[in-house]
Amino acid sequence: MEESEFTHHEPCDKCGSSDALARYTDGHGYCHSCGHHVPHEGQSQTPRKEIRVSKDDKPLIRGGEAIALTGRKLTEETCSKWGYQIADYRDQKVQVANYRNADNQVVAQKVRFANKEFTVTGNLKEAGLFGQHLWRDGGKRIVITEGEIDAMSVSQVQNNRWPVVSIPNGSNGAKKSLSKALEYLLTFEEIILMFDQDEPGQEAAIECAQIFPPGRCKLATLPMKDANEMLKEGMSREIMDAIYGAKTYRPDGIVTIDDIYDDILMDPEEGFPWWIDDLTKLTYGRRPGEIYCFGAGTGVGKTDFLVQQIEYDMTVLKQPVGTFFLEQPPKETAKRIAGKRAGKQFHVPDAGWTTDELKEALDGMKRDSKLHLYNNFGSTDWSIIQNTIRHLAHANDVQLFYIDHLTALAAAEADERVGLERIMAQMASLALELGIIIHLVSHLATPEGTPHEEGGRVMIRHFKGSRSIGFWCHFMFGLERDQQHDNDKLATVITFRVLKDRYTGRATGHKTFLDYDRDKGMLIVMDHDPFAEAEEKSGFDSNEFNEDVPF
Repeated sequence: MEESEFTHHEPCDKCGSSDALARYTDGHGYCHSCGHHVPHEGQSQTPRKEIRVSKDDKPLIRGGEAIALTGRKLTEETCSKWGYQIADYRDQKVQVANYRNADNQVVAQKVRFANKEFTVTGNLKEAGLFGQHLWRDGGKRIVITEGEIDAMSVSQVQNNRWPVVSIPNGSNGAKKSLSKALEYLLTFEEIILMFDQDEPGQEAAIECAQIFPPGRCKLATLPMKDANEMLKEGMSREIMDAIYGAKTYRPDGIVTIDDIYDDILMDPEEGFPWWIDDLTKLTYGRRPGEIYCFGAGTGVGKTDFLVQQIEYDMTVLKQPVGTFFLEQPPKETAKRIAGKRAGKQFHVPDAGWTTDELKEALDGMKRDSKLHLYNNFGSTDWSIIQNTIRHLAHANDVQLFYIDHLTALAAAEADERVGLERIMAQMASLALELGIIIHLVSHLATPEGTPHEEGGRVMIRHFKGSRSIGFWCHFMFGLERDQQHDNDKLATVITFRVLKDRYTGRATGHKTFLDYDRDKGMLIVMDHDPFAEAEEKSGFDSNEFNEDVPF
C-alpha cells in the first residue's frame, strides 16, 4: 500500500497550534490537535469526513490479510500478532486495526486510507485499548502509545513479548480512553506513556498521567516525533532507552502568592448542599476533597439518612453518585433509594406499595443514569474499592461517594487499628487527588453508660478508630435515638449532632431533630426540640401526651 510520507510540522490556521499540522509529500496536511484536513493539489477542497453508509454502526470488514508494512518497517509477524491487516473497502486498499472486547471478539475496526484519513466500523465504545487482548492482566510495566502503528513499533523492538497498547482516538480522547481501561492498567506496577512528542501529545500525556495514583505513571521522551519514525530510522535501541529512562510524573505543587493571587481574592463558594437546609448553612455545604463521617448505633437510622441524601443528590442536584454499601446487596440499596424517590417503603414487604410503583421509580432512576452501585460479592478490600472510586471519578465524573461502612474495610486487616489508620490516610489523599467528596459511616464502640440504641449520646471517642477518623475527617456527625423510649412518638426522633467542624468550628455541638414519616419512609426536619417540649409536658399522663402533642 503506497502512502505519502511525512515531511515536517507547521502551524495550523484553524486552531492556532504552532506546530500540530503535519505536512506530507503529496501536499496534504493534517492537524493532530483539532483534526483539520488540508487537501493536496487536485483534491476536493471539502475535507472528507468519516465515511458513513448508514445511521447504524458500519459492518466490520472481512477478509483482511496481515502482511509486512515495508514503508513502516513493520514485519508480517508483528502485524499478524496484532491483527493489523490490509483489506479492500469501498474500492480502496485500506489498513485495518482490529479492536476487541473483554471476550476477545472483534467489535470495532479503525480503517486507515492512503491519504491518512480514518473511519470506524463496528462499535468502538465496546472495545478495549488496541492490543489489550494480547497481554494478561498484571505485570511489571505496560507502555501506552498514541496510535496503533506506534504500539506495534514498540512491541516489535521488544520482540513482541512485553505489554504495549494504544489509545483508539488520538490525543483528544486519550484521558477518556485510559479512564475506561483504568482497572486493567492498574494491574501493572508501571504505566509508561509514550505519546507523540508534539504539543498536543505532550499535553495529553500530562493530563492522562494525573488519573493514575501518584508515582505509578511515567512519561517517556523520544528524540523524534513518535516510535514509528524512530523504527524507520533504525533507532530500536533508542526506543528501549526511552522506556527504561521514562521519568515518574510528579506534578509541581509549589506555588507563590503571585500564582494564586486572583484565586485568593475570589469569594468563598458554598459546596454541594445537604438535604437539610440548616445543615447546609452551618457547614457551608460539602466541598470537594473532604471526608464527612457519620456514627450511630444499630437501627438508629443512619442508612435512612444517607439514602435520603443520595436521592437528593441524584434528583435535586442532578449529580452522579457512587455507593459502596458493603453489608447490603445492591438491590436493597436501589430499592431504598427508589423508595425515597417515590415516598414508598419498597424495602418493606407489606408497606402498601405496588410493583408498578416500584417499576416507575426504577425506570426514572435508569433514565437519569446517576446511580453507580458497587457489587462487592463479599469483597471489602480497600485497594479494590480505591481503584473503583478512581475509575468512577475519571470515567463517569462522579464526585459524591458513600461508603457504609469503614469497619468492614478494616475487618480483614491483621491489626485493625493500624489498618484503619492506613485506610483513612489513603482515603484523605484520594479525596484531594480526585477532588471528590466521601461520606463515610463508622461503627461505634460500646459506651460505658446508656447504649447508643437507647439514646446514649454519641461522642468522637466512640468511633472505632476514632484517632485516625478524627484526624482525617473534616466533619463528624452523630445520630442518636432512643428506640425503647416510653413515648412512641419520641422513640422515632433522631438527634442529629455535629461533633466536629474543621472548616469554621461554628457548627460543632449543633443539634437537628429529625422525625420519621412511616407512611412515606421519609425523614422530616422538626422545627423544635421535642425532648424539651416533653419535659415541659412531663406533668401529663404519657398516654395523654402521646395523643395531644403534635410532631
